[in-house]
Order: sequence, then C-alpha cells, then structure tokens
Amino acid sequence: MSSPELMQTQEGPRVAFVRAPDADSIAEHMVAFANTEGGIIVVGAQTDGKTTNPRADGQDLENVLKLADELYNPPVVIEAWEEISVAFDGAQAEGTDADDGKDTTNHRGTSTTGSPAYAIRVPRSTELHALADGRVLIRSGNVNRPLGGQEILRLASAKNTGDFETEAVPGASVDDFSREMIDEYLEKRAERTKRPYSGEIGDLLAEVGAITAEGKPTVSGLLLFSDYPQQWLPQSGVVFAKFVGTTPRGESGLAGYSRREELIGPVPRLIEATWNLVWSEMAVSAVVKGLEREETFEYPQFAVREALVNAICHRDYRLRGRRIEVRMFSDRLEVISPGGLPGFITVENIKDEHFSRNPRLVGGLFQWGYIEELGLGIDRMIEVMEQAGHSPPRFDARPYSFALALHNERKKPRPPEWSRDTNHRQARALQYIRENGSITNREYRGLIDTVSAETLRLDLVDLVSKGILSKIGAKKGTYYVLREK
Repeated sequence: MSSPELMQTQEGPRVAFVRAPDADSIAEHMVAFANTEGGIIVVGAQTDGKTTNPRADGQDLENVLKLADELYNPPVVIEAWEEISVAFDGAQAEGTDADDGKDTTNHRGTSTTGSPAYAIRVPRSTELHALADGRVLIRSGNVNRPLGGQEILRLASAKNTGDFETEAVPGASVDDFSREMIDEYLEKRAERTKRPYSGEIGDLLAEVGAITAEGKPTVSGLLLFSDYPQQWLPQSGVVFAKFVGTTPRGESGLAGYSRREELIGPVPRLIEATWNLVWSEMAVSAVVKGLEREETFEYPQFAVREALVNAICHRDYRLRGRRIEVRMFSDRLEVISPGGLPGFITVENIKDEHFSRNPRLVGGLFQWGYIEELGLGIDRMIEVMEQAGHSPPRFDARPYSFALALHNERKKPRPPEWSRDTNHRQARALQYIRENGSITNREYRGLIDTVSAETLRLDLVDLVSKGILSKIGAKKGTYYVLREK
C-alpha cells in the first residue's frame, strides 16, 4: 500500500488496528475516519501491528460490515476492503499496488501469502456521521474522540461547505498541467514510498484528485501541477512585505514597508519562493564557540517553513478577494491565511487535533516532501521556537482569517539567585568556581588586583556566612566551593 498513513508502524491519525471482526469497533472507527481525514482499519492486527492468531476470515468480515452499517447514520461509503499481508514490525503492508495504478486484489476478499489481515479503506466524507447512540466521533491521534455540542456545529458547518478543492475548474484542461511538475512529483513520491510509479499518468491524476471522473482539472490539481494556477485562481498567490518597524505604517501615514513582492506559481514553487524571500530578509547573528563561528537565525528555519506550508495547505481557496500575506516586522513574522480554522479546530486544540480543509492538497505536498509527518507540524513548531529561546507561536483565529505570529525576542537567561546578593568581585569569584570547581585566596587575588588581600578575604567570608560557599581545609590549604543545596 502506498498510502502515506501506512508508512508508519503503529496506530495513528490514519491507521487503526482491530484484533478481530467486531461490528461495534469497526463502526466507531469508520465514523471517526469519515468525519476526519479518512484512514485505514486493519482487521486482524494487534496494537503492535502483528497479525492475530487465529486469522480473520473474509466472510466473517463481510457479515460484520453489514452489521456495522446499522450502527451509524448516514451510511459510511468505504472505498474497498482487501486482504493484505502484514508485517508492521519492519515490512510494509502489501495488497493494493496503488503506485502502479493496478489493483492486485479483489475488493471483497482474495487470498495472499504471508500473515494475512484485512484493510478497510475509509475515505473522508462530505457528510457528518453519528453512531446510533448519538455520538459524533473524530480521529484524534490514535484514539476516537466524541465531539461536544459546539464542536459538532463547527464540523457540520465545514461539511456543508463541500469539498471545494475537488471541484472542476471551468475553462481548464489537462493540457494546462505541467509535465515538469508531474515528473517532479513522481520523483519525490518515489523517494518517499520507495516505489516508482509505472502506471498511466491519467490514473495517477485521478487517484490524487487532480482530475474529476470526467477528466476535468480540479482546484487541487491546478494548484499542484499547473505552472500558473493564478490564471483561474488569482487568490492563490502570496503577498510578501517587510516593514521597517513594528507597525504597517511609516511616517506621515505612508506605507512603512521597505520591500514588497507578489509571488505566483504552483504551490510547491510558492513555498520555495516565499521561503527564499523570508530567508534573504532574515537577520543572522553569530557567536564564537571555541574555534568555530556559529550562526543564529532570527527565526528557526523549521518554524518558518511550517508556517508557510500550513498557510498554503489550509487556506480557504473559495475566498477570492484575498491572498496569503507574509509580513516581516522588526519584532515578528506574521503569516495571515484567508479563511478561519477548519472544522472543529480551535486555537485551544490546534496542537492536539488535526483536520484539513484541503486534504488532497495536503496529501500532494506530503508526497512532495514539504510535510514531514502528518499532523505534527504545530507541535514541532512550538518546540523549536522554545528551544531557540523564543516565546511560542501566537495564533489569532477570526471567522475569515487565521494569523500566526513568530516573535524574534529571545528570553534572557535567568541570573542565578546568588547574583542578586553579591558585589561585582564576588560575582567574578562565583563564576570562576562554576567554571573550575573551587577557588583559593591566591586564585581570587589573581582575579582581582584592584583591592587589598584583606578585602578579598572578607568577600569570601561573607559568601560563606550567606550560605553560598563552603570553606574546605585550613590555613594555606583552604579553598572554597559552592555549597550544595
């Protein structure tokens, strides 16, 4: 299987394991996947990915699926189920040869070799599904989570807007796709899946949602594979502006930017062009550690790229009046994306939950390599910002826009407690001890030669009386160390 969700070896947002055919369990997974991003239920696998013994039976699974159909509403339409050979402890599941554009199994059970299990492919649905007991489930990490009232309303609203990225674009044809972009995509996809594609290009375009069943280019298809999607989707560009200060205004109310660029092209080129522009304007400082010069960038590279990729992946392409805006100020970088947060996502749960407005666009950029691991970008962005000494990203969600801000201030190291109750000479002595482990009267006199030896002796006595240092030894063998807390 070439699906990105099966490139992992454990349960997650796109994969669930079920030990044996069970209608209740399968129904819950089907509803959760259909309401979220879609996924695959592997029946006959344990939580560690190994197949169960005895093996699942195809006819049993068929009967259980019929029972599961009675446990939710509206019906969940599955793409297929197939018998696969599972070896999740090192090998990848096999079955549908999607990269070759050929199905090597029947959709309703066929014999294969190895340790068999069954994979049920559940696509993302444009409808809102609920279990018979009223629960509306979503897939959250590796568990199914019921939504609350307001979350259900937000998800229902997102479902009602339809799948804009799958709509055919009037006036466009497959001739408007760039073979260069398609070949680049195939190359990157083969690197990720370790399997080159040898099927028909038309089958590939249909598989990834780039064309409709009638062969017409879709919104996501043009965004990914057309050299100039802005011909049909002028809102799909990016506007970059760098401002002199911390506000968009300069003197006398004039525009305060020092550089402004309008970027166009397919989304992979947009990401690279915008990244290169931000990179060229980013401040770089340097420190010398030992004999090596180490550069420190104004913002962590991963955080910037993730902010740009997220904006391009998740913006609402139905909004024709606005483009993505990237604003660099002296104290922050803002990325403003048209469209509010999708589905049930809120600022409060954005780190833990995942729901894509444009799942086919996300899938394409994942295969292209612009997304390292589905659903974990915000986590890593927060982590790298904090590691660099910055405050976490700040989010501003509004009904028709979502803004992410990266601030470039770094937290100043907190001074040790003793530094607030010592003079400058004592502080130098303490720093010496921290670097060398101890200090003697003679070493202290070597550090400070502007006062008398008696003053320095009294400095050390004072540090002992305050409980900061411990005195070890006597007379000429005396030395001082930091007191253990």
